[in-house]
Amino acid sequence: MRFHRGYALLALALFLVEVGIALFVHDRFVRPYLGDVLAVILVYAGLRAAFRMGVIPAAATAFLIAVAVELGQYFHLLDLLGLERNQLARIVLGYGFELRDFAAYAAGALIVLAAERLRS
Repeated sequence: MRFHRGYALLALALFLVEVGIALFVHDRFVRPYLGDVLAVILVYAGLRAAFRMGVIPAAATAFLIAVAVELGQYFHLLDLLGLERNQLARIVLGYGFELRDFAAYAAGALIVLAAERLRS
């Protein structure tokens, strides 16, 4: 475990952007796709803030977490847990499966890899 202030601040900023998108944006691109791209970057930043992980393992883990959440949507995990009407759970875990979301998750992971490469 570790604490990296830079990644923690990035994660906090992305979290606030994601909350803003969830609460105020109701379109067909920013909320469903850009939000998913940013979610992967948010998880990546959170992982790097809290754990000693390399770029590739953290990016892969963030991508796999997003995929797991999407698969949970496919299998109606919120319904199975009795959380289908819980607004917070619906915002955090999503509710509708969409194959295109996988492309958004991959884009988020690729952006992370490109940004880290440029940074180093």
